[in-house]
Amino acid sequence: MTKLRIILAGGGTGGHIFPLIAVSQALRELSAQRGLVLDARYFGGAHDYSGALAENDIRFVSIISSKLRRYASAANFLDIPKFFLGLLQSLWKVYWFMPDAVFSKGGPGALSVILACKFYMVPIIIQESDSVPGQTNVISGKLAKKIFLAFASAADYFDNSKVSVVGNPVRQDLAVAANNTEEARLAAKKKLDLADNIPVLMVMGGSQGARRLNEFMLENLNSLIGEFQIVHQTGEGEYESFFQEYSALTKDWSEEVKKRYRFKAFWENELKDVYLAADLVVARAGAGTIFELAVFGRPAVLVPLPEAAGDHQTKNAYEYSNTGAALVIEQKNFLGNLVLDRLARLARDPGLLRQMSEAARKFYRPEAARQIAEGILSLLK
Repeated sequence: MTKLRIILAGGGTGGHIFPLIAVSQALRELSAQRGLVLDARYFGGAHDYSGALAENDIRFVSIISSKLRRYASAANFLDIPKFFLGLLQSLWKVYWFMPDAVFSKGGPGALSVILACKFYMVPIIIQESDSVPGQTNVISGKLAKKIFLAFASAADYFDNSKVSVVGNPVRQDLAVAANNTEEARLAAKKKLDLADNIPVLMVMGGSQGARRLNEFMLENLNSLIGEFQIVHQTGEGEYESFFQEYSALTKDWSEEVKKRYRFKAFWENELKDVYLAADLVVARAGAGTIFELAVFGRPAVLVPLPEAAGDHQTKNAYEYSNTGAALVIEQKNFLGNLVLDRLARLARDPGLLRQMSEAARKFYRPEAARQIAEGILSLLK
């Protein structure tokens, strides 16, 4: 059988890796229908997700990552030489693989791979998940043959003749698990040892965590567990310090009270159950998180990261909230009494939660991964 060689490139976070995996799964299925064997390799930095790549038959090829900044920073003195080292690596490693196409999500490390592929005249396809594209994708878009977008507003930054708005690919295990029946919700609560009759609040800051959300939880945990059962993702980098502060805060709490609050660095295998069990979600506004909320139809309060490049999380959050699926509380307003009151009001208004849930599900585009995969294959001889 003929082998189809595809390079996947991205920034190495869950927001890049999981959509790339979703597209590779769709590519593998479509390739098999055409009598092709897919050889997909991820070029970039993804050490935290190398296991997830391997599980999906994607070989990890390490490329030095560097960040493109739109502002002056001392870190540029390190990243500029790292970029050229990454470019030399990419030229060498792309040559020996010589792919049929490259599909990039953008982010640190992806541009050197894109430039190497352009040098070898490899077709370039990119996807932009956010409403404001990152610098890597702005540059890559000028070289790309096809550009896929999650948010229609991002089209202003690209050549519209290349653009298709398809949504954001959601990892297959979550998309398949997004069963919104009451039986599925009850089964998920039972699996997580949560009570049926107390609202479940999910708090997450993405795979890397969110310090302000974690601080808010510690400051207001006593009040929150009076209203909710809570499942909280702290993020890998924040977990140790959070655990120490939590242990000191709750040293006199009974086990019965502690049972109403669960936290982990990363809800990996249980993530689908956490989403199914949740009645309400507090989260950052990365594109990956927003489309996961949409696939599960979960009402949300979004707290965009103000330092995000191009303030894209704020723009993501407001574009999504305009559908009626979420409320936005900017970080400067993310204060104890205001947030506690807002969460309590939402939890006590089942009619509004239903409306938000329906709006979220309407926002989701289930064919995103397949449409991108078909777009990649359409460019190949």
